[in-house]
Amino acid sequence: MASNSGMNLMSALKTRMHWHQTRQKLLAENVSNADTPRFKPHDLRAPDPAGGGGLSLAQTSPLHLGPSGQRGGFDPRDPKRFETTPSGNSVNLEDEMLKVAQNQADFQLAASLYSKGLGLMKIAIGKGR
Repeated sequence: MASNSGMNLMSALKTRMHWHQTRQKLLAENVSNADTPRFKPHDLRAPDPAGGGGLSLAQTSPLHLGPSGQRGGFDPRDPKRFETTPSGNSVNLEDEMLKVAQNQADFQLAASLYSKGLGLMKIAIGKGR
């Protein structure tokens, strides 16, 4: 049982790191389009920690209903923007850079925990120091 929970933790950390990588790309796109007319910044929904370890529904028949109301991994919440330029751009560079820095720190934490977990597994199977 303990090894199963350890594997679930490792899987959750791996999912979290992948999410942070994807989010970093999206945040970088927001920053790079700070001067693009009518550009609206995007963000990703955080993975659901109780979401069943990354399992998702599959539509195995065209007669089945697909998940409704989902827009991929984009966060459906439309945050209220206090600054919108006359060109319609609503990227706030300060907000985006804060998100980038926090996302990077969160990724580093998840990567460190993942690395420590791998080290503990190596020790447990006798291949560590």
